[in-house]
Amino acid sequence: MKKMYCSEYKLGRRLLGCLPHGKDLIQSIEDFCREASIQMATFSMIGAVSSFTLGAYDQQQQVYVTFSRKTPAEIITCTGNISIKDKKTFVHAHIVLGDEQGETIGGHLFSESIIFAGEIELQELIGKPMERSYDQTTGLWLWRSS
Repeated sequence: MKKMYCSEYKLGRRLLGCLPHGKDLIQSIEDFCREASIQMATFSMIGAVSSFTLGAYDQQQQVYVTFSRKTPAEIITCTGNISIKDKKTFVHAHIVLGDEQGETIGGHLFSESIIFAGEIELQELIGKPMERSYDQTTGLWLWRSS
């Protein structure tokens, strides 16, 4: 059995902000992190999207199955992390959305998911940034143990 891999980090800046209306959610977070020189962080956010793309990982076929909807939805919760993949800022996020009837849907967040309004709380982590690499066992891009 493989053992758990983890690293220790010091807390850096804690940032609160509004994401830009009409822009892609993931791209907006990545852009902000690059501009603020943030390489590792955790975040949560609330707000609303005007359209979204979600998915779930098919463990047998080792691919994400995605779907898009061009319908408004409330962001009940969105949580994720920032790290490095292919030497670039990378956002990994999961989201739960709700509609006007109180129905919810959730999954792995993908682009294009367009922000109607979004408030984010981001906690910077100080230390050697985690980098993602391809994992043969799962077919996922996971944090590597170096």
